[in-house]
Amino acid sequence: MNTINTKSVIIQREMGAGGKSMFRKYGELIIGRTGLAAFLKYELIVLCCATVPGALGLFLRSKLYPLLLQRCGRGVVFGQNVTLRHPHKIVIADHAVIDDNCLLDAKGEENAGIRIGSGVFIGRNSILSCKNGDIVLEDNVNIGFNSEVFSGNNVTIGRDTLVAAYCYFIGGDHDAASMDTAVLHQGSTARGIRIGANGWFGAGVKVLDGVTVGEQCVVGAGAVVTKDLPAYSVSLGVPARVIRDRRAEIKK
Repeated sequence: MNTINTKSVIIQREMGAGGKSMFRKYGELIIGRTGLAAFLKYELIVLCCATVPGALGLFLRSKLYPLLLQRCGRGVVFGQNVTLRHPHKIVIADHAVIDDNCLLDAKGEENAGIRIGSGVFIGRNSILSCKNGDIVLEDNVNIGFNSEVFSGNNVTIGRDTLVAAYCYFIGGDHDAASMDTAVLHQGSTARGIRIGANGWFGAGVKVLDGVTVGEQCVVGAGAVVTKDLPAYSVSLGVPARVIRDRRAEIKK
């Protein structure tokens, strides 16, 4: 697991910072770059294709969105109303699908951003959100609708992992040690999350910061994963507990 990262991006603080114009704040928080050229490129591409419906919209986004990204492979599909923030730190490999209303936010001052592997599917209304962290979805990961992957450090989901709807991978936490200061102003900590290959996470699973889940794991619907899970385990409950080993079923 990575070392603890305590540097994050607090939107309220950034928006309230003095000495910066709204134009500069927009560039830093949304586009990730300042200057008129970067602003015009981002705004024109979004204006021309983000909300266009049907086949025409799919075609326009397939041609124009890659111009904003660090790298984009062949055959990538961008649904309607897909939002890109700090897109120059987003890499998408071949034949990935980003469904309608998804948000890919690679925000951060020092992070590498978002890496999406070949054949990845991200269901509609899902969010990949960085706050000075990195997110890696390895090849053929499938993320169900209305899910979120948040990273203040590094969150990696291994290849061929299936994630059902309404799942949350929460790769960061708030410091709440002091009762004299609001939690919002106490900073944050992030250890990261590592998910092994070929896993299955049922609907509504929550995986908390600092957790490693081994390969070939099955986590039942509604479980809250607060500690490491060994490879090949089947886990249920709040907090999640191991109920059996998948390899034992094969031996019977």
